[in-house]
Amino acid sequence: MKAGIFKRSAEIIAAEKPKPVQRFERKFAIQPRYSGFALAFLRQICRPDGQYPANRITSLYFDTNDLDQYIRSASGEYKKDKIRIRWYDNPAKENGKVPVYLELKSRQGFASSKQREKLTVPPERLEPDNIRKGIIDKQLLLYTLAGFGHFPEQPLKPIILISYLRHRFTEMQTGVRVSFDYNISALAVAPELGHRHREIHLPGGVIEVKGPSLELPVTLRRMHILDTDWSRYSKYGYSIDAYIGAGHSG
Repeated sequence: MKAGIFKRSAEIIAAEKPKPVQRFERKFAIQPRYSGFALAFLRQICRPDGQYPANRITSLYFDTNDLDQYIRSASGEYKKDKIRIRWYDNPAKENGKVPVYLELKSRQGFASSKQREKLTVPPERLEPDNIRKGIIDKQLLLYTLAGFGHFPEQPLKPIILISYLRHRFTEMQTGVRVSFDYNISALAVAPELGHRHREIHLPGGVIEVKGPSLELPVTLRRMHILDTDWSRYSKYGYSIDAYIGAGHSG
């Protein structure tokens, strides 16, 4: 009975919130030998973001015991979600606490949307030994997701920590947002992945183009000189693949 009342209340809260804006996202995997060239290429045709041109992003991803979201992504299902807690390097403390962001990224086909809620936590929650506990308590996790209108069918748990450097740009002619992520590392949190204390580095990087349509700005169509093409690149998926591969080879 209580669960039903909670869900109904959360649905009302979610309905009152503005619907997240849908955008189209195209990703281009960059081979390691082209990483420096890719950054130079974007600097020639894009403006650096005025507020946050570059920083390090760290995200703790959640999934079920059976890695349902990973499997949906790997199999190319039409509808899939990602749940993560994200924070940035050198955050300004607020009353002794640091800001983190609980995010729900939803994708249907080529369109995606993101909802996020700012939370604050004691700095020690982000220490390596504590991250595996999930950073925030489960009730707050579920309540916030419910406010997004999302009700997980299976229990969620922390799976993997992913960190990378991001350069943000705006394409000069269209204003489309472009980012380049590289120096990507992953650290398993869930013991099921094995090699839990071994950090894995993903080679190369990824250019992401986010805009109102799938059509690329004219300047970005020259990305073929980077020996890349549109792909279904997923840092989460590639990181899980790397750990599974390391487990098989180890």
